[in-house]
Amino acid sequence: MAKVDPEQYKVAKEPYYEAVANEIDLYEAAYNARMPMMLKGPTGCGKSRFVEYMAYRLGRPLITVACNEDMTASDLVGRFLLDKDGTVWQDGPLTTAARIGAICYLDEVVEARQDTTVVIHPLTDHRRTLPLDKKGELIQAHPDFQLVISYNPGYQSLMKDLKQSTKQRFGALDFDYPQAEIETTIVAKESGVEKETAAKLVQIAHRTRNLKGHGLDEGISTRLLVYAGQLITKGIDPVAACSMTMVTPLTDDPDMRETLQAAVQTFFVKD
Repeated sequence: MAKVDPEQYKVAKEPYYEAVANEIDLYEAAYNARMPMMLKGPTGCGKSRFVEYMAYRLGRPLITVACNEDMTASDLVGRFLLDKDGTVWQDGPLTTAARIGAICYLDEVVEARQDTTVVIHPLTDHRRTLPLDKKGELIQAHPDFQLVISYNPGYQSLMKDLKQSTKQRFGALDFDYPQAEIETTIVAKESGVEKETAAKLVQIAHRTRNLKGHGLDEGISTRLLVYAGQLITKGIDPVAACSMTMVTPLTDDPDMRETLQAAVQTFFVKD
C-alpha cells in the first residue's frame, strides 16, 4: 500500500470566514480534546467553510466526504480492488484520515444509510479505532485525527435522522444564517459586489427565510446570495441575477416564484 502524504490534504490558502459568535474558540477547544464534532444548520450557512477554515487554522489535513444515500461502508473504509498484479486493498477516505491524522468531515451525514454511519462509532469513543473487517486489520487512529459531521435539522424525518447512539458521541455547534450586518460583509467580500447591493440581497433573503414552512422548505442561503453578487459584478442586471440564483433554484411553484420575484423587484426595480 502506497504511503499517503498528509500535505496533499492541507488547505493551501486561508479560506475567508467571518465569525458569528465564539464558534472558533469552542471548536479549537474541542479539537484540542480530540472531541468528535457535529455541526447543525441550514443549507448554505457556512458549515463546510467553517471546517475548511478551522483545518487551515489548526494546520491539519482535511478530507471531506459528501455523503449520499448510495454510500456504503466500503466507500468510507475501503475495499479490495483488482489490478494487473492481483488483488490490492485501497483505503477509503475515513481510513486514510485515521491513518494520517487528518480531520475527516462527513458532510450531510444524515443522507448516508444508518448501517453505513455505524462504522464511525469506534472512532468516536475512548477506543478511537477503526476495524477493517475485510482486511483483518484494526487501525488505531492517529493522535491528531478528528471526526466532524454535519447535517441540516430542517430535513429531519423518521427515515432521515441520526440515531441517538450516534448523536451522543459528538459535541455539537449550532449554525444559522448570520446577522444582517455580518452577512452583508460576507456577501460583499465573497462576491465583490458593492456593500449597498450586498445589503439589498441580504434583505431579500431575510424576507424569504420568514417563508420557511409557509411554502418554502428553506429560505435563500448565504451561498446563493454570493452567487447573485458574482453575477451582478459580471454586469448582469440585478433582477435577472437574483431570478437565476435566488428564485428559480428555490421553488417550481408559480405563486411562490411570483412572491420571490416581487421581493427582488422591491429592492432592485426603480420607480
